Amino acid sequence: MFEFRLGVDDLAATWFAYSPLQEAVLGLRARRRPAYYPEQQPWIAGWQDRYAALDTELLDALTAPNGFVPDFLTPRPAVPRPGFEDELARMARTPAEVVRADLLAAYPGGGCPLPPVLAAAVDDPAALAALTARAAEALAAYWTRCLAPAWWPRARSVLEADLAYRARLLSERGAEGLFADLDGRISWRDGVLRLVDHTPVVVALGTSVVDVAGRGLVLIPTLGGRGAQTDITQDGPPLITYPARGRATMAEGLPGSAGAPGAADPTTGAGNADGAPAGLVGLIGPPRARLLVLLAAPASTTELAHRLGVTPGAVSRHLGALAAAGLLERTRHGRRVLYRRSGLGDALARDRS
Repeated sequence: MFEFRLGVDDLAATWFAYSPLQEAVLGLRARRRPAYYPEQQPWIAGWQDRYAALDTELLDALTAPNGFVPDFLTPRPAVPRPGFEDELARMARTPAEVVRADLLAAYPGGGCPLPPVLAAAVDDPAALAALTARAAEALAAYWTRCLAPAWWPRARSVLEADLAYRARLLSERGAEGLFADLDGRISWRDGVLRLVDHTPVVVALGTSVVDVAGRGLVLIPTLGGRGAQTDITQDGPPLITYPARGRATMAEGLPGSAGAPGAADPTTGAGNADGAPAGLVGLIGPPRARLLVLLAAPASTTELAHRLGVTPGAVSRHLGALAAAGLLERTRHGRRVLYRRSGLGDALARDRS
């Protein structure tokens, strides 16, 4: 168990972020534990040939059989929405002694020995530096060839929607309500945020007390976790990752996923109104009905275009019409605009008559 001690100033300095590098690294778990991440399997199947051409010896070794990854691969975000390249550059500068300690913590021996590619470098600082550079290169190739083209736009929209939801929850229910909603492993009482992790390695450590002490606590939604977690070693700035809301929608509409929609017209999305009430389809047409059903959770124009297999321009026109009719609300996050159903849109989408 971990206990995060937060004073009033610490509570005020608690903030949210997401990390593309963390999503790339933790996403490698889905290859080793497919039963735990069914929503990721259609994506993995789609890029299998591209992945096989990468440095798979090292990429496969970055996730231990116990599900841990070395902490240096997932540094705490410095800003709420960091760029992948910036995070990767920070990771590549990790000192050799930190890399060694994190590798040994993730692979504690016994039934979880270091793979040969890692064991060959763990006691040689120069080899560790070369290994870190190789890991950065392998992750960059994995990101470019497998994740960035389509997976990341979908994932980023899910993470943005989670942040928007948490901001609304904080304003409506305060910090206590916010913490209570993050994950079943997390509880808040008397200035202490408790994280109970039943992983055997964590249980063997007993209770770890983390004094936030003015460093700020960052809360990070992720698609790569099945429960709230923190750093294995807890030597760095305090952070907690938790499962993002809406992660089950990642496979929606993909070939090989449950309930994959039929083919859509490439410019209008016609014929893609799966799940929409018949009355709603008759009222506003199949493309707009499908969009309204999808927007139970916030999403961007680009994300919706990927999910429907249509052009962003076509989606934008439909979104504009739905917003003008009062069926959608817009929320701006930096350069991106997220859409979600309004109260009226909710009422229409729920009408199954």
